[in-house]
Amino acid sequence: MSERSFSGKIIVWTNKHLSEQQFLILLAFLVGLISGFAAIVLKNTLHFMSGLLTSGFDVESASWMYLLYPVTGILLTLLFITFVIKEDISHGVSKILYAFSRKNSLIKPHNMWSSIVSSTLTISFGGSVGAEAPVVLTGSAIGSNLGRYFHLNYKKITLLAGCGAAGAIAGIFKAPLAGLLFVLEILMIDLTMASLVPLLISAVTASSLAYFFMGNEVLFSPTVTETFAIPHIPHYILLGIICGFVALYFSRMSVQGENLVKKIKNPWVRALVGGTVLGLLIFLFPPLFGEGYSTLNSIFNGEAGTLVDNSLFFGIQNNYWLLILYTFIIIILKVLAMALTNGSGGVGGIFAPSLFIGGLTGFIAARLNNALLFTPVSELNFSLVGMAGIMAAVMHAPMTAIFLIAEITGGYALFMPLIITSTIAYLTIIMFEKHSVYHRHLAKRGELITHDKDKSVLSMMSIKPLIEKNFTVVKENESLRDFVKAVATSERNVFPVLDEENYFLGVVFINDVRHIIFNHEMYDTTFVRDLMYMPDVHIEYAESMDSVARKFSKSRHYNIPVLDHGKYVGFVSRAQVFSTYRERLRDFSDE
Repeated sequence: MSERSFSGKIIVWTNKHLSEQQFLILLAFLVGLISGFAAIVLKNTLHFMSGLLTSGFDVESASWMYLLYPVTGILLTLLFITFVIKEDISHGVSKILYAFSRKNSLIKPHNMWSSIVSSTLTISFGGSVGAEAPVVLTGSAIGSNLGRYFHLNYKKITLLAGCGAAGAIAGIFKAPLAGLLFVLEILMIDLTMASLVPLLISAVTASSLAYFFMGNEVLFSPTVTETFAIPHIPHYILLGIICGFVALYFSRMSVQGENLVKKIKNPWVRALVGGTVLGLLIFLFPPLFGEGYSTLNSIFNGEAGTLVDNSLFFGIQNNYWLLILYTFIIIILKVLAMALTNGSGGVGGIFAPSLFIGGLTGFIAARLNNALLFTPVSELNFSLVGMAGIMAAVMHAPMTAIFLIAEITGGYALFMPLIITSTIAYLTIIMFEKHSVYHRHLAKRGELITHDKDKSVLSMMSIKPLIEKNFTVVKENESLRDFVKAVATSERNVFPVLDEENYFLGVVFINDVRHIIFNHEMYDTTFVRDLMYMPDVHIEYAESMDSVARKFSKSRHYNIPVLDHGKYVGFVSRAQVFSTYRERLRDFSDE
């Protein structure tokens, strides 16, 4: 039985026995099940591999293996991508957003497994990035391809891709609400009753699967013993401001650092150089190895001195101020290590690094506060709230950050501090960065889907299918007699004027010359160049639809020429643009 006939039989059966919404809920359950399983496999594989590679290291001395592991992992990742995948698979969340706006939410099938393999190779060997973005891409690819298999429309495929992302986050952290909010805030899927139920089902399914296979074991195991107190409000406000500026450093340096590494054009040389420098950083500062979650757990357990294990600085573990300085240096270098990993060919995301830096930022803030004899605060609480603050600011997702930390701490004892710090951190960074790291490049190109339906629909449209080419072209040196012949055979009342190399020179409107086209005395003395004029506006072939819509609104023209570096391509009409817009808006909004 062929794949197509099998899917057809399933569709026929579901049409008879299930409503459209029931079928979608069933698919959401399957997506949550598979994406949750993918998250469990990835996390357990990373834990096993990292333990295998680093077990037996002497805590009192530096291990020279740290110099070799990162470059090995990056080279293995590059080999896998170059010879197996043959396509860039980095920046997973941005790829999902691009698929939503430009690919009808269709994500290539290999993304259902390729990101897991590549990120495992990168992170197991010490790549200083997170596994969350790769597994989110995996989950979204599962949802997208399941929707495509059953021939669903754009809206439902997008929703299933979102279900996969929600399931991935929920499966990693056992935090279903965080998975749901991640999709709403970062992937920009609208919250409606039609979307809420499938997203929740996927998130809860993935989280339940994680509990089934892993029991109560979680990534973090903090026990909050000191609850929120009113006198601590100023401290959490100040922590929010600090997190906002640290996140600003994170956002800008991660991009600049990665771009700097990519100036090395040869990918193999880039991998060798980047991996070697990364190995040197990890050799000096072992907490930079991998995701860094073990470092956070050490802080949560009151074992901050273990940050210097396996390093040349083991002797400072009991020195209060030197340990603060050491931790501060790690915060600075973590962003560079992340940029080196991604820029040199590794695969991973910013999720784990943002939590890592947030935890250390909160830890330093608490230690400095307590050392300077201010109102004493809990290092654990500040570390947890700092994680939320940095995450909220870097990702521009305060709700996701608040509920993620609330869920992983097993309650809402820190709910007020989480809200205060995350909100202040977010408000701080948006004064300098309008878009998150995930959204920045897409927003610049006008390709970002947002909760603004008007802009979202325009971002999903492309100018290419709107171009009309049934216009009769005339040359500037043709006579009025030639022009009249062109009018007789044309279906349109607009005539583009081109030179011999098809460069656009202007247009002739039939209404502008109607009074002379029957004047035979002018047929051989008047030329097209005497009749044409250059329109005050044109559209570039690669221009965004948002810009096109603004030009129609401002100019009031009914037809605008489309040029490709000065050469004529065709015309776009106001009627065609807004007719297509209405159709897409109806599809986008249909529940």
